[in-house]
Parts: sequence; structure tokens; C-alpha cells
Amino acid sequence: MLTAHCNRDGFGAMTLSEQVYQDLRRDIVSGVLEPRLPLRLDRLKTRYGVGFSPLREALSRLQSERLVDAVALRGFTVAPMSIDKMWDAINTRLLIETDALRRAIDKGDDRWEATLVAAMHALSLQYRRLPDGPLKEPQTEALRQRHQEFHAALISACGSDWLLDFAEKLTLATERYRHTTMHRLIPEQRRDLDAEHRALMEAAVARDADRACGLLTEHYTLTGRHMAAQFGTGQAG
Repeated sequence: MLTAHCNRDGFGAMTLSEQVYQDLRRDIVSGVLEPRLPLRLDRLKTRYGVGFSPLREALSRLQSERLVDAVALRGFTVAPMSIDKMWDAINTRLLIETDALRRAIDKGDDRWEATLVAAMHALSLQYRRLPDGPLKEPQTEALRQRHQEFHAALISACGSDWLLDFAEKLTLATERYRHTTMHRLIPEQRRDLDAEHRALMEAAVARDADRACGLLTEHYTLTGRHMAAQFGTGQAG
């Protein structure tokens, strides 16, 4: 059974609905719960050890993030995946994040720079730990977390809660596709993602908004093309 958990600061506790929301979201993004899978409340209750009320609350939140669909008279299902949906999320993410990045570069102070440099260092360390063979779940999860933290740090000083909220939702939408294809990578297929992220960080710290936004656009577009190819379509955005 799940119990309340302390939050990161050690104050208060994470509610059951928050905990099951986090667990469901992780399992959807990682593909443990597959696209179009019916999310039967009785099965979820057994799987996650919580009652119907926190489950419904968590599923409603995931529906607002487009990770779950509500089907009339049939309950909830895991949202489907498609190349068109992937490109829609990537292109919308670029609209949001390039605007947020320009604002962050304009508003960001020394603390923002230090946070971004630290996030880049942590991500770089994780890249160095990648195995020579195909990636396994522990490597993909650790890389996913640090990659997400880097991109969040990049726009964190934008000064808009709305932009940050939209960016987080779109990150989750695209992360499903990254996670699905990441474990298939072999060393000779890998781009130098460490160099791509470092160039992006350096442009941001140098306050070169045009170059930073250009690099971010290229970075996401190349990732999208790789994911499309992994799905066997070779479709460009």
C-alpha cells in the first residue's frame, strides 16, 4: 500500500493522489502502461494500492496533460501515440520554449547562469556514464531526468509561470517518444548530444538569444527526425 511521502524539503507530506499521479505519469511516459491501454480503476487500485478517489483525481490531471484520454461510458485509456501527434508536440514546444528562452536570456541573473551551468555539468557526467552497448532502463531513466532538468534550467528565468507550465506539459508529451526510442540506440547511432547541449548553454550564457534559439530549434528537430525514423516512418516534421 502507498502511504504519504515527505516532500523534497522535508516539510509536510505528499498526498496519495499526488503520489499515484506521479507513479502513473512515470509509467505512461516510460511505456510501462502502453498507448490505448484501458485504465480500469479496479486494476489500478490493486497495482498502486490506493482507493478510487485519488485514482480519479490523478487520472483527471493526466487527462489535462494529454497523457490520458477519457472515453464516454468506457472510462480512461492511455493516450495514443503517432508521428503526427509527436510533431505537433515538438513544434508547439518550440514555440513556447524559444519565447521562454529569449525572456530567460534577457532576465536571467548570476543565479540562473550558475543553475544552468550546474545542470549542464550533471548532464555531461551522465553522458560519460553511458554503456558501450544499447541503453538499459536505469541509464535511460537517469539520462531522462538530467536532460529534463537541463532544459528546465534553460528557461527557468523567463518570468512567466504560464510559459513554464506549458513547457512542462509539452516536455512530458515529447518525453514519451524519446523514452520509447532511446533504448534502441547503439553507439554508432548516437549524436554528440553532450556537445549540442553545451553549445546551447554557452550561447545562453553569452546572451546570444538568436543563436541559442537556433540551436534549440535544430536540437529538437534532429531529435524528432530520429524518433520518426525509429518508428519506421522516416517522416520529417
